Amino acid sequence: MDIVAGLLKGERRALAKAISLVENEDSRKRETLKQIYPYTGKGYIIGFTGAPGSGKSSLVDRVVKVMRQEGNSVGIIAVDPTSPFTGGAILGDRIRMQDHTEDKEVFIRSMGTRGSLGGLSRATRDTVQLMDAFGKDIIIIETVGVGQSEVDIVKNADTTIVVLTPAGGDSVQTIKAGIMEIADIFVINKSDLPNADRTRTELSVMLDLDERKKWRPPIVQTITLSDHGTREMWEEIKGHRAYLEKEGLLPGMRLERAKRDIQDHIEYIVKSRVWEQVTGTHMFEKALEKMHNKETDPYTAAKSILDRISLDNKD
Repeated sequence: MDIVAGLLKGERRALAKAISLVENEDSRKRETLKQIYPYTGKGYIIGFTGAPGSGKSSLVDRVVKVMRQEGNSVGIIAVDPTSPFTGGAILGDRIRMQDHTEDKEVFIRSMGTRGSLGGLSRATRDTVQLMDAFGKDIIIIETVGVGQSEVDIVKNADTTIVVLTPAGGDSVQTIKAGIMEIADIFVINKSDLPNADRTRTELSVMLDLDERKKWRPPIVQTITLSDHGTREMWEEIKGHRAYLEKEGLLPGMRLERAKRDIQDHIEYIVKSRVWEQVTGTHMFEKALEKMHNKETDPYTAAKSILDRISLDNKD
């Protein structure tokens, strides 16, 4: 089948096949992404991040229902840890979103991090492009979790939502992990647990001390079991989007994202070409032997190898 033609016509099977191409680094991947690129740029990207167990998937499930009530077509990318055996996503967050499986306007895909320290693989970013071209009004990326390096989501989303829980001392962890800087909206989920109000107060005090941003992230308390706070969260998302549009910030954000995409692809292409010429060669083994014998150091060895290979375009 013509995957690109089918995808642009809104055929779900074509979208699924296109995502498999980018996940598996298929030889047709680059041409597919090249052809669909002119049709991208319309979807609004929302990122959900937070510690494992904070209820991100359940929260996404609830807010998608509200989005659909307003007629939005939604794509969901649930990023999970990668299985060391199959390379696939371990958790499979689609289990928590069963209510949407029969809705043709909701497309859900679980993806593994594939070793990406930032929690988002190259395939995730490519999948956003595919869903955008497919015609999704809103594309949600739910990350694997928050850590010291897992803040990639802010580079890929228009609105970033940080999900906390009142029981885990998360408000303190947000400072340690630098999460204060990436959140456009804070959500305190499971707010029926003790200390929810205390967590909100601590967050509010921290936000009062941060004078760097013109946009002050709102704090929303939610309880997914009773659907409490879901609509308020959706209204805050729309409010942030309206703010970005009014201030003219969206074009600049997306231009910066395009710049990072070019840089990432340059690094990927260069790295691939280097390893194609180096892996298993005599010069690599010789350099390794010299290092082992303390006759050279890693920097000198790497530079000597790079000086002997070509990075010319072979395509």
